[in-house]
Amino acid sequence: MPLSDAGRAQARALSDALALVPFTRAYASDLSRALDTARAIARPHGLAVASDPRLREFNFGDWEGLTWTHILERWPELAAQPYTEARLYHPRGGEAFDDVVARATAFLHDLRVLEDERVLVVTHAGILHAIVEAFGPALRGLPDHPLVFATASITRVAMEAGGPRLITLNDVDHLNPAA
Repeated sequence: MPLSDAGRAQARALSDALALVPFTRAYASDLSRALDTARAIARPHGLAVASDPRLREFNFGDWEGLTWTHILERWPELAAQPYTEARLYHPRGGEAFDDVVARATAFLHDLRVLEDERVLVVTHAGILHAIVEAFGPALRGLPDHPLVFATASITRVAMEAGGPRLITLNDVDHLNPAA
């Protein structure tokens, strides 16, 4: 499904917000909305975007296209499971969270060889949860409360000798410039 008008506006806002970041590489999920968003951000930097299926959203199987409310209507036994606890997900016909974490870990492993580079990664909320899980306790600066990733938000992580350090999480200031 292509970006909506609102999605294209969010991609422009992301591009403007990240215009001064000296990216050296760009990666995105191979799903069209993430890939188109990454291209909008990478274009002013003169970068091609490498699509990577490991950055795809969860395969939600029977949950695909449903809101959490609709999922609970069909599977009320999940009511005790908060929607922010992605590690508990394993929809019938879809991926278990551990499978998504394995994809994220493989992608991060490949990125670790890119020393001294600024890398743009455009992906989805589910894979962001998996990346956080893949970093594990080494990710310094993570809040104690459950994570809910906002659409078109910016999360920055610095890869340092002592391990990854969270710089920003869910920054959406670029979406509300008048605020």
